[in-house]
Formats: sequence, structure tokens, C-alpha cells
Amino acid sequence: MNNNLNRNETELLEEYYTGGELSELETEVLVEKVEDKITRNKSRIMSFLGHLKALRNYLFDKDVKWYRKSVVAAALIYFITPIDTIPDFSPFVGFLDDIGVIAAAVKYLGNELKRYYD
Repeated sequence: MNNNLNRNETELLEEYYTGGELSELETEVLVEKVEDKITRNKSRIMSFLGHLKALRNYLFDKDVKWYRKSVVAAALIYFITPIDTIPDFSPFVGFLDDIGVIAAAVKYLGNELKRYYD
């Protein structure tokens, strides 16, 4: 097991992962399912990246008040910091809280943010 995993993550992995190597067929099925999921959710992924870019543009606008920028700065710092509520090294699940924080910042700024999308 990876030394970077904490005890709870190790127990969770041991419960769901038998430790055996995946067969070629299992690997192909897994890759295909991941690719299908990415393809189906491509617009959502691109939308999220658009929100990050808009927040970045908002942060660098000289006409925005510092206290409005502080909301964006806090959200972006939370997003890039690997140690947070759900650690980012937990596959997929580790980014749920980060996505939630970015979504909250976008919702808070609302229409004010619209002109910062590319």
C-alpha cells in the first residue's frame, strides 16, 4: 500500500480492492467506462474550467473591490491546496469539496461574474 494513504483510506481500499492485478479484459472495460464518462460529461468539465478562468479574470480586474476579490482568492486558494476537508489525493472524491467551494463562489458573485467568461 502507498505510504501516503491514511489508515481509513487503507481500510477502504482493502475492503473494495482485492489486491489482485486486473486482467486485460477488466482493464479494457475500466478504461472504456472512464472514457465514456468523460465523453458524456465533457460539457460539465469544460463548464467548470470556464468558471475557474472567469474567477481568475475577476481576481485580476483592477476595478473590482478588494473585499469582493477576497471571496474569489479564498475559493481559489482552497481549490489549489491539497490539504482540505476531503484530501485531494483521494481519487475523484477528493475534489468534490473543491468543486463545491468554486460553485459557491460562482453563485455568490452571480451576474457580476458573467462578463469575465471568455
